[in-house]
Amino acid sequence: MRRNDLAAQVARHRLHARLNGAVAALPEQPPTPTYVVDLDAFDTNAADLARRAGGKPVRVATKSLRVPALVERALAAPGFAGLLAYSLREALWLCEQGVSDDIVMGYPSVDRVALERFARSDAALAAITLMVDDVRQLDLLDAVRPTGAPVRLAVDVDAGLHLGPAHLGPKRSPLGDAADVVELAREIERRDGLRLVGVMTYEGQVAGVPDEVPRHRFRSAAVRSVKKASVAQLADRRAEIASALHEVAALEFWNAGGSGSLETSAADPAVTELTAGSGLLVPGLFDHYRSFRPLPAGYFGVPVVRRPSGHVATVAGGGLVASGPAGQDRLPVPWAPPGLHLTSLEGAGEVQTPLGGPGASALLVGELVWFRHAKSGEVAEHVLEAHLLRGNEIVESVPTYRGTGHAW
Repeated sequence: MRRNDLAAQVARHRLHARLNGAVAALPEQPPTPTYVVDLDAFDTNAADLARRAGGKPVRVATKSLRVPALVERALAAPGFAGLLAYSLREALWLCEQGVSDDIVMGYPSVDRVALERFARSDAALAAITLMVDDVRQLDLLDAVRPTGAPVRLAVDVDAGLHLGPAHLGPKRSPLGDAADVVELAREIERRDGLRLVGVMTYEGQVAGVPDEVPRHRFRSAAVRSVKKASVAQLADRRAEIASALHEVAALEFWNAGGSGSLETSAADPAVTELTAGSGLLVPGLFDHYRSFRPLPAGYFGVPVVRRPSGHVATVAGGGLVASGPAGQDRLPVPWAPPGLHLTSLEGAGEVQTPLGGPGASALLVGELVWFRHAKSGEVAEHVLEAHLLRGNEIVESVPTYRGTGHAW
């Protein structure tokens, strides 16, 4: 074993002991899965994200956290300002709770009940910026809002890589070029009370795809080529759209980026602010980026409940599979202790997960095994609390969104 590999193994053994010891010291043993967030790693990651943003403010992506106390902690970190919410009901709740008075919706909403609540709240109208990319969304908004109610809007512009008829990147907005954007912007300005204040261009094919994956050298090189082409093409498109919009609306912000693309997004002169969230907790999908080396901060623990053989340990649950295209990279990673792997026939199960590997033989019934979820934030949908770790001690246990009684 190489020296670096040995050091990594030792660090994960120490992590296993630290997490187990911290949870064991709690007055009451929490239900499993037990969700722990390492605040030292979280804060270090926040500082690194701000550094990579190069002085441009970073908006907190709430979807990647889903724990109010962690959202507030990120907001309080130097370099962070405002929230990017994923649900209008969530945004209304965050506004009502006083978490932030600067909330941009990351996605359009057609939730009529939430839109009616929004349109009748002066505080929400002042704090929340809705995201749109289609005139039908404006029609729905007009159908529920009082005549002339002032609404802040941003347009979501497609930020994928266009190679002839091919499109690489998230399938988000139908707004592709300056003419499309200006047409919708003019329609917004024609409607009484509606005001265009911002633009979003989320380059998911740059921000959300690992580009230095071990044993995948050629694929990683191809990903880096796509990223380089995307950044260059998008810089030209942003400049063209910004110039065209200058004649239509006075923008307050241009939002872009994600945890994996802060440097390139920040370098674009059209961009005024960035967004990050996953880079705070660092799930499994964020392990292999060339541009940054963040620290894993979020873990969930499940207990060993039986030993089918001397070489297999079976834990209760563990099957917290991430959204996205079904594949190996969407499965949770057994992380601490090291030397564990999912089995090929059962994988990660809802009620039990068998684990093989050289580390399995040393596990005892009742002992916790700690996993990393593949995606940030989604684990919070499965638990009521997040236990915040500082050093070797749980310093606070705080509710997730679900723990506050909400499921958005």
